[in-house]
Amino acid sequence: MGGFFGVASRNDCIMDVFFGTDYHSHLGTRRGGMTSYSADLGFQRNIHSIENSPFRTKFENDVVGMRGKLCIGCISDADPQPILVRSKLGLYAISNIGIIRNAAQLVDELLEGGCANFEAMSSGKINSGDLIAALIAQKSTFTEGICYAQDKIEGSMSLMILTEDGIIAARDKRGRLPIVIGKRSDGYCLSLESFAFQKLGYEIYREMEPGEIIKITPNYCEVLKPGNGDLKICSFMWTYYGYPNAVYEGVTVETMRTRNGEIMAENDIAAGRVPDVDYICGVPDSGIPHAIGYANRSGIPFARPFIKYTPTWPRSFMPRNQTMRNHVARMKLIPVHELIEGKKLLLVDDSIVRGTQMRETVEFLYENGAKEVHMRSACPPIMFGCKYLNFSRSNSELELIARQIINEFEGEEGIKYIMEYSDSSTERGTRLRDEICRRLRLTSLDFQSLNGTVKAIGKPECNLCTYCWSGKE
Repeated sequence: MGGFFGVASRNDCIMDVFFGTDYHSHLGTRRGGMTSYSADLGFQRNIHSIENSPFRTKFENDVVGMRGKLCIGCISDADPQPILVRSKLGLYAISNIGIIRNAAQLVDELLEGGCANFEAMSSGKINSGDLIAALIAQKSTFTEGICYAQDKIEGSMSLMILTEDGIIAARDKRGRLPIVIGKRSDGYCLSLESFAFQKLGYEIYREMEPGEIIKITPNYCEVLKPGNGDLKICSFMWTYYGYPNAVYEGVTVETMRTRNGEIMAENDIAAGRVPDVDYICGVPDSGIPHAIGYANRSGIPFARPFIKYTPTWPRSFMPRNQTMRNHVARMKLIPVHELIEGKKLLLVDDSIVRGTQMRETVEFLYENGAKEVHMRSACPPIMFGCKYLNFSRSNSELELIARQIINEFEGEEGIKYIMEYSDSSTERGTRLRDEICRRLRLTSLDFQSLNGTVKAIGKPECNLCTYCWSGKE
């Protein structure tokens, strides 16, 4: 996915953007970038790979030579960003978050319509920022061009544009991800994560609305286009991707996850299926608050029978090779033997996607003497690859363990019964859970329901994107 951060200040803001962007490192592991503007140096840009070392270490030398009262930075899991663009709208830098599913079609349309050429990356693909800039250039102003680009793009697009006199920001027209405006005595900032600027002395000014376009300068925040009120923010941001102290639409990630675990425990209590275990355990990191909530409500002690060793591998999916990711996930789990040997454990994790890492974790616990391993997933079965934010890296939806099993049971007809398979009270739902248990060597398994997830978030379901679970647009 990715994240971005920008500042317009009456003072030099390079260090603010350096730290603010670094606070988005949990949202991407491929590339980082910073671009600033000053009257004497013009635009200054640095982009680095962050696959094998953090953003902080790659940019700490760059920021010494950068200057500017206007600056943007980004963490990207996709293309190198920000890119510099010269067009009829002037010279500017652009950074975006989202996914353009119809990129090839849009490139062909632009080339046929008179766009001379695009700079291609080594893979032959066009940088998404270059494509968006070409779409924007079809209109006579940034505001008109951004609206045009968002209408043409299938997927989602939020962006920041750094010009010589300010920063323009546009939130995706369905608000799949947040953009928060911060304010300090010397200027304004823009951030996906609100906590990223609070340590820098900014206070929350407000969240942008879906489809809204604004411009910040050191002296004001101007609305270029009002929002549309058509919110469909990603639910998975609370369940998994968001940092614990992040706040989206007024709902804090950590409190949602704890509440989510409580709801799962309440469901098990009501159904009489709370397992007889010694400990409730969270799979680090995002599974832990879900597990704490389950433990608090069930009365079963919370424990950490294994610890994640993160100094060298902070993210299990950092390597791009799946086999290497699985190996790293296994290597970084360090057992606490007296909390595993002879014990019955209930694991709570944020989700089960392919099942490969969960299988490794379960085998790890049995190898270290666990007697039983039960599992609760903090979200419903993932049935569809994300169309809007590229969360799921699957080449095919049949890589998703739930869809793979459903396809084996019923072939292509199985997709008609997705909601039955998601529901543990149905025959199909029971059959799916039993098969996942068999494949992952689990003693028991259940998933949070869609209603339970919505309840834990505390926002109307119509304002939440649940596509990966329900397939509903």
